Amino acid sequence: MTRAVGSAILLALVVASSGCGYALAGRGSSLPDYIRVIGVPLFKNATAIFDVDRIITERVRTELIGRGSYRVVPETAGVDALVDATITSVRIAPATFDENNQASRYNITITARVSFRDLRANKEIWSNPSVSFTDEYEITDASSAADAGVFVAQQTDAFTRLGTDFARTVVSAMLEAF
Repeated sequence: MTRAVGSAILLALVVASSGCGYALAGRGSSLPDYIRVIGVPLFKNATAIFDVDRIITERVRTELIGRGSYRVVPETAGVDALVDATITSVRIAPATFDENNQASRYNITITARVSFRDLRANKEIWSNPSVSFTDEYEITDASSAADAGVFVAQQTDAFTRLGTDFARTVVSAMLEAF
């Protein structure tokens, strides 16, 4: 009986310690071990859309923090690595129309230029000059459809969804160096 228990424990230890080397997609990291503090200053906004830079920056910071082993700060000094990004365009286009020929759904596309630099080694880890994300959603007030600026200001949830998608994809690419 004790031999069977001992064999079972030994087998369990062997199985538990024999990792296959795979990790969940989006949760790995190919960064050097010395990168512990990542600077994510407010992204630049080259568009006329107010606050989109803040929303996207916050989503990227939240995603990096969620990866666990990094301290994320809004500064550019005193960091091991730096995320630098510019929101280069925001496009809003009608996707569907109602019976009165008024737009009832819109596509919003955000495009950004992003780079991720290892400041200690002074080299670029990852960059993409044209990261683009699109989301579609229904408008809540038909009168806001006539003025895109008012429409966007009232629909920050679309930017939050886009920011979340943007952050997941970009942070995965940065950390896994794809």
